[in-house]
Amino acid sequence: MALPAHVRESLIAALSARRLDHTLTSALPSIDPQDEYSIGATNIPSLDAQLGGGFPRGQLSELVGARSSGRTSIVLRMMAAATARGELVALVDALDMFDVNSAAAAGVDLDRLLWIRGHVVANPGLCRDMNQRAMEQAVRALTLVLQAGNIGLVVFDVGEAPAEALRRLPFTTWLRLQKMVEGRQTMCVIVGNEPMARSSAGLTVITQAGGRAPTFTRGLPAEAPYGGRGAKAGKFSDRLFEGFDLTARVVRARTRQYENSVASFPTAVAHHV
Repeated sequence: MALPAHVRESLIAALSARRLDHTLTSALPSIDPQDEYSIGATNIPSLDAQLGGGFPRGQLSELVGARSSGRTSIVLRMMAAATARGELVALVDALDMFDVNSAAAAGVDLDRLLWIRGHVVANPGLCRDMNQRAMEQAVRALTLVLQAGNIGLVVFDVGEAPAEALRRLPFTTWLRLQKMVEGRQTMCVIVGNEPMARSSAGLTVITQAGGRAPTFTRGLPAEAPYGGRGAKAGKFSDRLFEGFDLTARVVRARTRQYENSVASFPTAVAHHV
C-alpha cells in the first residue's frame, strides 16, 4: 500500500535530517576533480588521474599494501600536498614508526602536522593484552582527532600492526569512524597491510613495488610486493639509492571492482649531504 504524499515527505525529511536518506545502492553525484572541497589531491599525477582528482573528503578510505610496497611514500606525498594547500594534517602513528626527516624531505610542513605516537608493537610475544590496549588507545586518539574537526587530512597508520590486534577491534569501531567523518571536509585514510574498512563512497588504493598491478585474495596480497615478473627493485646509481617503481590499483567501494588501469610512479629518496 502506497504511503500518502505528506507521510512520505515527512519520512524523507526525517531520514535526511539523520543523513540516512542514501543507501549503498543510491547514485552518488559526480565529483568535480577541481573542487578542493570535495577531494584532496595527492600531487602524484598518475594516481590522481585514477582517483578522479584525489581522495574524497568526508569519507573513510584505505591505503593498503605490504612492506616496501610504496604506501609510506604515498602518505608522505599526501601530507606534503595537504600542508602545501594550507591544511592541517594529523597522523595517528599506532606503532611509532614515523620518520620526521623523511617527511621534511618530502615537503611536509611540520608546523602543520599533529603527530600522535602510539605504543603498538609488531611482535608482542606474550604481551598481547597490552598490545590490544595500545591499539584501543590509538583508536581513541583517532576518534578525538576526528571530533576536533578543522583537519584536512587524518591518517591512521597501522601498517605493521599484528592482524590479530586489528581483528579484535569491534566491527562497530569502523562504523562509528565512518559516521564521524561523514559530511566533513576531512580525508580520513587508514594505512594497513590489507583492506580493513571504508565508507560507502570511500576508496581502497592497493600498492605494490614493481610494474604489475597488485591484487588481493581474501584480503591478502596475491603477489609478492617485489621480485615477481615485471617488478623493479630499488635502483642504484653511483652508490645512491634512487627508489622503487610503484604501481597502485584503485577499488571503488560501491562496485567492489578493480579499476581497469593502474597508476605507476617512482618513489625517490632524499639526497643527504
